[in-house]
Amino acid sequence: MSGRATPAARLVVGCGYLGARVAARWRAAGDRVFGTTRRPDRAAALAGAGIEPVVADVTAEEPWWRALPPLATVFWAVGFDRACSGTHADVHVTGLGRLLDGLAAMAGDAETKPPRIVFSSSTGVWGDEAGGLVDEATPPRPTREAGRALVAAENLLGAHAIGPGTALRFAGLYGPGRLPRLDDLRAGRPIAADPDSWLNLLHVDDAARAVCLVAAAGAPLPLYVVSDGRPVRRGEWYGRLAELAGAPPPTWNPDAPRDRGADKRASPALIVRDLGFAPEHPDALAALAALVAA
Repeated sequence: MSGRATPAARLVVGCGYLGARVAARWRAAGDRVFGTTRRPDRAAALAGAGIEPVVADVTAEEPWWRALPPLATVFWAVGFDRACSGTHADVHVTGLGRLLDGLAAMAGDAETKPPRIVFSSSTGVWGDEAGGLVDEATPPRPTREAGRALVAAENLLGAHAIGPGTALRFAGLYGPGRLPRLDDLRAGRPIAADPDSWLNLLHVDDAARAVCLVAAAGAPLPLYVVSDGRPVRRGEWYGRLAELAGAPPPTWNPDAPRDRGADKRASPALIVRDLGFAPEHPDALAALAALVAA
């Protein structure tokens, strides 16, 4: 006998910018990984990467999860598609609720342990905190539909029989192919924010590492804030980005609503202390040059 353990089966709901990276890490570790997508062409790409595609719309009533084996982990990383008719709540509350109900029923029928659920949330659940520090103890004050739906989904997961699961409130993700407002800078469009306000960032590969840490932890907490821990002033970030990209210096519209450019500093101290999270990209400004040149 080889003694090799049976590979864990893991599901990534929403194999997009972050979800695909999490799936790739689990696949590289030898796990059996399923990934959902709504697009057949994307399904073919997932299959080519060794990820078993599940073509499904999470807002539909069909129990698409019924064909899956018992799962060790589910990572919910569904992005909002503005081309669809559904709302943020349709995706993150109704869709998530159906899946949780279905997985709980399947675990009960098979008398197996239900999977650990990891939910991708956002520091956008806080509005303008006047530059103050926010952490897991700070009450969320969402000002936009997306933030309200995320808080409702966090509460749903925390109260569900399959839970409590873990919600990860990610700072703004950046990385290869994603640099916030780069197109606006190149087009000379003003940024609807105060240049002196704080911007919280996290490299996408560090976000994927955080998900895997939670999945592997013995008893993770129900909520973590995940950022690189080094917020930068928006003026400094966009000024440097414009310089590297050969774009005009940024212009600003500080009179615009501050719900998107809310001023706060997100602290990842709890996940650092509890799970040993240490970003491989701790300085977003230092990472810019290589990303722009790529």
